[in-house]
Amino acid sequence: MFENPEEIARAIDAIGRIDAVPTILAVLCDTTGMRFSVVAHVTDTTWTACAVQDDIHFGVGPGGQLDVGSTLCFEARASRAPILIEHASVDPRYHAHPAVKRYAFESHVSVPIILGDGRYFGSLCAVDPSPVKLKEPRILSMFNRFAALIASQLDSQARHEREHSALLDERTVGELREQFIAILGHDLRNPLQAVYAGSDLLERKLTDPRLMAVASRIKTNVRRMSSLIDDVLDFARGRLGGGLGVELTEVDNLNTGLLTVVQELIDAQPDCKIIAKIDVDRPVQCDLGRLQQVASNLLANALTHGLADTPVTITASADEHDFVLAVWNAGQPIPPESIHKIFEPFWRCSVSASRNGLGLGLHICSQIVRAHQGTISVTSSKEGGTQFTVRLPLGTSQKMLASVVPSAPKDQHQRQAIAGAAMI
Repeated sequence: MFENPEEIARAIDAIGRIDAVPTILAVLCDTTGMRFSVVAHVTDTTWTACAVQDDIHFGVGPGGQLDVGSTLCFEARASRAPILIEHASVDPRYHAHPAVKRYAFESHVSVPIILGDGRYFGSLCAVDPSPVKLKEPRILSMFNRFAALIASQLDSQARHEREHSALLDERTVGELREQFIAILGHDLRNPLQAVYAGSDLLERKLTDPRLMAVASRIKTNVRRMSSLIDDVLDFARGRLGGGLGVELTEVDNLNTGLLTVVQELIDAQPDCKIIAKIDVDRPVQCDLGRLQQVASNLLANALTHGLADTPVTITASADEHDFVLAVWNAGQPIPPESIHKIFEPFWRCSVSASRNGLGLGLHICSQIVRAHQGTISVTSSKEGGTQFTVRLPLGTSQKMLASVVPSAPKDQHQRQAIAGAAMI
């Protein structure tokens, strides 16, 4: 309701911004012969003129107020029905009404203005000191149509204001998003780089084994913190920026890129066991860095949640239609009731003792795969272990190229990794 001064001022302004209102009031006077017409805002406690056509010097202009109890508009508000009086002084119902006695009018029309959400805005009114023939269907129909038009315009204004407010909110959110990403990408990462460089220098210069171990642990924790920042940064870009972006290029030798990921994990966790069966015999259109991120996240997840002392297996190949990447580990299976949640952000399997990370890795994998127009799935059982499978579609150009260009001989390192299913 528009009951406080600010809300009343807003109602007057809203009517003032409807260009058709002065014309409507003039048409009502010309058509009926009545000499005062008004759009009034009516609440439980106030009657306020918002726009006026006054040819009898009634003395109420825009912003002027009348006592609610002495107006028929209040009754129209209570009943939500029009009031039409041709000759008030002889009308059996209204001849003694306080409004008739106070303002000495004979003819009166008051039609409710009801907004689209059901709220009562006010009344479209007309009065005249003389009796006027009003009880013709066309008169009431005209008032009703004009009242509905005014309500429609008020609804349109309110909708426009909401949309404008939403646009401003979206701009604010966009600015906050950019600030958030900047903090993650710069203000946090740079100090970490300095800490890592310092601990690396200490590790190389110190001779005390205990202090060297401390420096090494600092480096390990910095790498983990950097990985968490990367995950949060990707999550923010994906959720706030409309999805993760990828830059697709034709990668001729995907094997090398995936083997690099395997080696990085081995360097970081010398005790881990990874079997690599990587044999991609054709070019693949992908974002190599993002695909390496998928492989790294899936391998890290398998090493974290897999059965101790049991190797993790990564396979990569290309069939007739897709590039296929799979990562397998033994261990406690994912509960059937939870497997559909596995790619949700911040979700972690309740059967795992590990609570490292934020639970974003698999979600980010799914977003990267989706950005490649691919699919990612998981199967998990006690007997068969847990396997994540990524399938990225090979484009038509890739299929044609694979059919006419023989695969290049693999170098010695790749043959050892693939043909021997080498345990690295």
